[in-house]
Amino acid sequence: MKINPNGFREYDARWVFEKDIDLEGITDLGKGLGTQVIKHTKKTNPRIIVGHDYRSYSEKIKKSLINGLISTGCNVEDIGLSLSPTVYFAQFNMNSDAIAMVTASHNENGWTGVKMGIKKGLTHAPEEMNELKDITLNKRFIEGKGASKNIENFKKIYVENLIKNNKIKKKIKAVVACGNGTAGIFAPEILKGIGCDVVELDCKLDWSFPKYNPNPEDLKMLHAISKAVKDNSADIGFGFDGDGDRCGVIDDKGNEIFSDKIGLLIARNLANEYKNSKFIVDVKSTGLYSKDKILSDNQCETIYWKTGHSHIKRKVNSEKALAGFEKSGHFFFNEPLGYGYDDGINSAIQVCHLLDKKNKMMSEILNELPKTYQTPTMSPFCKDEEKYQVVDDMVNKIQQLKKENIKIDNLSITEVLTVNGVRFSLEDGSWGLIRASSNKPSLVVVTESPTSEIRKKNIFYFINDLLQKTKKIGEYDQKI
Repeated sequence: MKINPNGFREYDARWVFEKDIDLEGITDLGKGLGTQVIKHTKKTNPRIIVGHDYRSYSEKIKKSLINGLISTGCNVEDIGLSLSPTVYFAQFNMNSDAIAMVTASHNENGWTGVKMGIKKGLTHAPEEMNELKDITLNKRFIEGKGASKNIENFKKIYVENLIKNNKIKKKIKAVVACGNGTAGIFAPEILKGIGCDVVELDCKLDWSFPKYNPNPEDLKMLHAISKAVKDNSADIGFGFDGDGDRCGVIDDKGNEIFSDKIGLLIARNLANEYKNSKFIVDVKSTGLYSKDKILSDNQCETIYWKTGHSHIKRKVNSEKALAGFEKSGHFFFNEPLGYGYDDGINSAIQVCHLLDKKNKMMSEILNELPKTYQTPTMSPFCKDEEKYQVVDDMVNKIQQLKKENIKIDNLSITEVLTVNGVRFSLEDGSWGLIRASSNKPSLVVVTESPTSEIRKKNIFYFINDLLQKTKKIGEYDQKI
């Protein structure tokens, strides 16, 4: 039996299959999860909805997980090939006690994982993940007698739910790119259903991901969407990740729009109708939210919070926020727009509503925002067992620099936010972020300046210099 303890991450579980976990290890994970669900729900036979993504090995992993769940007494309802949001929706639609989705999202081939949740609309937070890790690794399993059944055609219920209240009047021509991931059998159908003229790009399912990973932060995928938008004179381009909970957006001119800016445009669009709303954004997001006039005129408040779909989801839930936006493309819409969880297709639908409402092209709507210069998300390698210590050292270092009024690019540090790593802001609204990745052995670095491209770069050089001095970081996945 093989199960690497490092696979239990902040809010989901991810391993390289067979290297870090085998099928027996997956069965033990199922036993751990089943035990945890029984403990939390105080039911002998709780109902758990399970789905899987389209990777060559996902179905056999799901079967092993189900065997573990059944052995504890859980009754499993298997909805088959799914997106993560399909499984989240199924918990509301079928009123189940918990969910488990077999997916490694956008991670490279060879990776597997499970996204799990007990309370509706929420996925495991660090406390639940630590509890699950403890139960699983120490084999503190409950024994019981459960059962498993297949739920046929659940896809149809999910698809119809997203189409029914979201019809648009304007004919929007949309490139829909799925990187050959699972979203390929969902997104085109739904966007056609609401009234879009859809141009499909890599929507045929292929678990080898022949062109690039289905990841809307991956520059290869973004460049492919950009080309397709221009070649087809489309109004918009949407890119979905491997399990369909994230969406990337390309405007009519073929330019990538970082998801935090899309979130701000959607928030502005919603603010007029839903005054006094709260919006939650992650620490990687643009500083423009905090100073936005449309949001403040409508008495809307923005809270910066920890990066990670589970953290933002929970904050949206606890603050009763209307929506939450993450730089990585996870968007969360609460009642009446959604159930609070992240659904990339619902995010694309909200962008379509924005275009439907305004008689302008996406590039024109984007030009209404003040210009900022922003880096992509950059991830230097850092060992899982060292990354949190490196970040703690960075927090202390930045706080010390502020105290001593050491300037960065000739500007003082005005604010240090430490809810998730360290985000420091400068006098002109520029900022830099260093945090630990939640699902890979790496750090995350982002910088933004409302002033200039050079300042954005200088803040990055400053951060990179601090990190290199630790001698604990390796190659970046991409960098400016």
